[in-house]
Amino acid sequence: MPIFVSYATPSGPAYGLVVDGVIHTWAGDPFTAPDVPPGPPLDLPEAPRLLPPVRPSKIVCVGRNYAAHAAEHHAEVPAEPMLFFKPPSALIGSGAPIQLPPGAGRVEHEAELAVVIGRAARRVPREEALGVVLGYTCANDVSARDYQQKDGQWGRAKGFDTFCPLGPWIVSGLDPSARAIRCLVNGEVRQASHTGDMVFDVPALIAFISQIMTLQPGDVILTGTPSGVSPLYPGDVVRVEIEGIGALENPVEALA
Repeated sequence: MPIFVSYATPSGPAYGLVVDGVIHTWAGDPFTAPDVPPGPPLDLPEAPRLLPPVRPSKIVCVGRNYAAHAAEHHAEVPAEPMLFFKPPSALIGSGAPIQLPPGAGRVEHEAELAVVIGRAARRVPREEALGVVLGYTCANDVSARDYQQKDGQWGRAKGFDTFCPLGPWIVSGLDPSARAIRCLVNGEVRQASHTGDMVFDVPALIAFISQIMTLQPGDVILTGTPSGVSPLYPGDVVRVEIEGIGALENPVEALA
């Protein structure tokens, strides 16, 4: 079960492999050279700064994919997946701060399972959908609710810089239908659910999205959030945990 990570070096981003909880140097990458064996453990004076584990051409998001979350917003569950986008410029890695923009009003966390595409996929049948997946990671679809309600569409509310924490790494070979998912703020559990509660499961989402647009290697699908979303404030620490993957943790600060 390979675990891919991206981290910062003085010469730019690098990929590594996580073996027994330790990051090892790696001459490969998840898309063109995934079979390169890991090198020695990283010899660094301190823990490396983790980056988003992938650099996608697009981040496709799914709204209202947990019935309880739709209900807490007094919204109906859609008959088909409801799609929207977050820009790649919104990405940050684990440990980087979520910045609350001035005037954004109520900003909330949304813990989500993220699917990372491993090869180009167009019009993929449901029964073949998991075959185009590289792996899975944790995501936080940070959302400015005031703008979401005011605008009538979600581009601004979901698209601010730092509004898509992703990581800490990509884990291959998981069953995405059987993962506990939680979100904690300052150690308090705010969201607790299971990916089996999705309205549209991962194969259905890949099949649906790939009928509309070609998914490229590295593209990310955010699969929706369970109920329990709540506001974030400067000084908070928000943590997304997914069984079998790990934890994505980010502090929250005000953007001056």
